[in-house]
This record gives sequence, C-alpha cells and structure tokens, in this order.
Amino acid sequence: MSAHSELVSSAVGQYLRQYGSHEPPVLARLREQTAKMPNGGMQISPEQGQLMRLLVHLIGARRCLEVGVFTGYSSLSVALALPEDGHLVACDISEEYTAVARRHWQEAGVAHKIELRIGAALETLDTLLAAGQAGRYDFAFIDADKSPYPDYFDRALKLVRAGGLIAVDNTLWSGEVANPRTTDATARTLHAFNQKLHADGRVEVAMIPIGDGFTLAWKKS
Repeated sequence: MSAHSELVSSAVGQYLRQYGSHEPPVLARLREQTAKMPNGGMQISPEQGQLMRLLVHLIGARRCLEVGVFTGYSSLSVALALPEDGHLVACDISEEYTAVARRHWQEAGVAHKIELRIGAALETLDTLLAAGQAGRYDFAFIDADKSPYPDYFDRALKLVRAGGLIAVDNTLWSGEVANPRTTDATARTLHAFNQKLHADGRVEVAMIPIGDGFTLAWKKS
C-alpha cells in the first residue's frame, strides 16, 4: 500500500492527485482520517483508487475480490464503481482497521455490496474455490502481506474469469526491486514475484509506476 505515488517527485504526485483523479468526498474523508492513524501510509493512493474504479467500469465487473482491506479505501473505490447488485468479497485479518472501513462503506451507501471476511485470506480463497466459485469473478485486488503474493495470485487467477483482471500493489517497493544488491528481504520477495508474473503464459502483464508500483494482469482465454 502507498498513500501517494512514491516513484515520482512530490510536485508530480500532487499534479496526479489534482488532475489525474476525481476523488469522491467520502473517499477523501477516509483518506484524511487514515493518514492520522498508525500505519496510515499503508493506504493506497487516490490515483490507484481512480484507476481501479475506471477498470471496474471498463470491464463491466459485477463480482470482485480483495485481499487486504486495511481501512477500506480500495474496497470503497471498487464498490462505488460496481452496479447496485455488484458484490465484493473483501478479506482481512484486522477487526480494528476494518471497523473504520465499515463506517465509510455505510456512509457511502455501498455496504450491501461488500462481504467482509475476517480471517486468513488463503483460507477464504480456498473456501471460495471449494464452493465452485472458480471463474466467477471479474476483478481482484491483492494488497496484503508480501510473502504469500504468489499463493494469493494463483488462487485469484483461478477465481477470476477469462478476460478478467488482477491488480497487485507494491510491486516496485520504492524502486528497490530494481536494485540487484538490495538487502531488503521484501524487495527480493517482490522481485521474485515480478519475475514469476513476467514468465506466466496465462496472463498479459502491465506494471505501472503509480503508488508503490501497481501491476495489472489480464487473464487470457
């Protein structure tokens, strides 16, 4: 997660926020509240939320997945773009942070679109697969603990339909993934994940330098 685009100058980042997105007031209030909280920097940036809303609209998404809710900026962004009968399964382990999310989902009038599942995300995803939900989802967003990224991605790829999208956050890790001498264990983990996606013939991948790196994977037919 990243509350701003870390890979550009502060001036360009401000320009992105001013002209690159139309942030609904409820999202702005959530962003401002989260910024005052411990770990507030884990929130995605407004331009990432804008891109997800646009993508959800473009692919006509009705059923979505999220791995990692935090205070709910990304889930609220997606839910605002879903049709009235749309559905988002949101996975997280924190009752504390997701309580903030729930309040803003209610305020925005989208709480009925979001099914929050508290618990280990891999178990939730496996439960969905066991229930015959493979290929039933249009869009998935992954933004949680980094070591299980390959496992989250593999489950999401099974759950998303052909022609669906998976978005993954933090894939540039402040640019440290490009440093061959890095001692940052998370950067090494994410670099290995990026290599895996690049070689995965099941998807077409685009990596975008907003937030802390935002990768899109389109599932081939």
